Amino acid sequence: MPATRRHAMPFGAHVLDGSAGVRFRLYAPGAREVELVYDAGAGERRATLEPKAGGWFETTRPDARAGTRYAYAIGDLRVPDPASRFQPDGVHGASLVVDPGAFAWPDDAWRGRPWNEHVFYELHVGTFTTSGTYAGAAAKLPHLVSLGVTALELMPLAEFPGSRNWGYDGVLPYAPSHNYGSPDDLKAFIAAAHGAGLSVFLDVVYNHFGPEGNYLHAYAPEFYTDRFATPWGAAIDVDSPERDSVRAFFIENALYWLDEYRFDGLRLDAVHAIYDGPGRAFLRELASAVRTRIERAAYLVVENEDNESRLLERDFRAQWNDDAHHAAHVAITGQADGYYADYAADTVGLLGKILTQGFAYQGDPSPFRGGRRRGERSGSLPLGAFVNFLQNHDQVGNRPFGERITSLAPDDKVRALLAVLLLAPSPPLLFMGEEWGASTPFLFFCDFEPELAKLVTEGRRNEFKSFAEFGDPKARERIPDPASPRTFAASKLRWDECEREPHRSWLEFYRRLLTVRRTHIAPRISTVRGEDASYELLGRCGLRARWRLDDGTMLRLEANLGPDPEPGFTPYPQGNVAFTTHAEAFADALAPPWSVRWTFD
Repeated sequence: MPATRRHAMPFGAHVLDGSAGVRFRLYAPGAREVELVYDAGAGERRATLEPKAGGWFETTRPDARAGTRYAYAIGDLRVPDPASRFQPDGVHGASLVVDPGAFAWPDDAWRGRPWNEHVFYELHVGTFTTSGTYAGAAAKLPHLVSLGVTALELMPLAEFPGSRNWGYDGVLPYAPSHNYGSPDDLKAFIAAAHGAGLSVFLDVVYNHFGPEGNYLHAYAPEFYTDRFATPWGAAIDVDSPERDSVRAFFIENALYWLDEYRFDGLRLDAVHAIYDGPGRAFLRELASAVRTRIERAAYLVVENEDNESRLLERDFRAQWNDDAHHAAHVAITGQADGYYADYAADTVGLLGKILTQGFAYQGDPSPFRGGRRRGERSGSLPLGAFVNFLQNHDQVGNRPFGERITSLAPDDKVRALLAVLLLAPSPPLLFMGEEWGASTPFLFFCDFEPELAKLVTEGRRNEFKSFAEFGDPKARERIPDPASPRTFAASKLRWDECEREPHRSWLEFYRRLLTVRRTHIAPRISTVRGEDASYELLGRCGLRARWRLDDGTMLRLEANLGPDPEPGFTPYPQGNVAFTTHAEAFADALAPPWSVRWTFD
């Protein structure tokens, strides 16, 4: 039966029942007086908000309703609502009163998918299709279903400056970007995905606000702290005891997306840049709120450079596992500069450790970090706590020219590592377009006001000046300008490629692997932990690993991740072959270069 969803927020614009109007509530401890400026269809009106305890201001306007545009006047400054549900004219425009109860969800029975079935597909709405809209993305759902993914992960949607952005510069976290459609358009997309059997996750950013369009510093400086710093902007103060309202702003945001929009989970960006003390009080409070206030399964996934296993013991379901990407990338490209240096000395050994225990760095010294120890022990955790990938937005988009892995390494190497990562027990993640070896790059792009745009362009190009290739300033000018509309346009997927070679063959390869995963692996991995797994090295680049699955079946991997035949392998497979890159047996116990074989017994 159709149903409605409305998250009761303690701030923002709340449409009251009947014809009672709209309640407006703003946290502005740095303001002496706040006025509401609104237009309910009879021209602009003003009303003074009544000050309340704790820095709050509030008023109820009987003549306001859904569709009313409004802003807050604080002295000479007019600002949007920081909890705005929609910004039809962008971050500097008026907010719009939205009645979430007006959208009828077609099926309220959806409860998500079991975690063991998750195969993630990360996408950026603006470049996923030519139209760059929620409706455009919905038209591609049949492709995603036939591919074999089960969970979509949308890059951040919070309203950002201009018409194009990765989403990590969002400044109004409750307002889905107007560039992609209306709130109801987003809900329709999620409903369509659920109808197709796909879970939908959202990437959220709680560690900083973007550099343009955020006005909190003018009337709520309590949001910020100078005790810490992030690479992207002022740090958020969620650690100080008196910051209950700041913490509530982000916790309610998580609940809002899960409740009102029925997202199945959230991916929390860079939690290592959320400074909430050694006990991680804010993150644990957020997780507890989701656990107790959302009535269905809602999964929380973190990105965390520090590999804090303790967050994964109960509060968070999984972490994006950069270790898996870095080891795999080094294996097939040989790149060993920057953070890849941590994976160069024992690449295949670290990959075996990752596949069977989760993290590569579990308190071990990191050469890239000058010997500083990184990570915590992870072998006792479920292997489902580690989301592994060969590509994602960061690892593609943060390269100077946004190259995908298929343009950096030979096909046989890429296929071998895909066969390893997509069939191992940990949930895999794909980045949009990788399933057909898309020729389009994914570049860094943004649309800031002119002066800021110029600084971002210069900063982006200077990031690479330490590389020999870009030592000359003229050489750095070849790096695409992130502020140019052409950079954004170049990043849009070309869907017609799916029908041509070599893209058609890549697509078939992914479908084949994900069919094997769905049929043979996903039903048996709910309880698999590092304690149920082991690995050993064979020669220089050979790897043998095994996992005891839920039903007692033994899943075995044999892989040669090197350019030469590797000795020591079983000539003929033990048990049933689930997948192999080489149809022939490993003659004379030699595994061919870049070969992978998966078996059950």
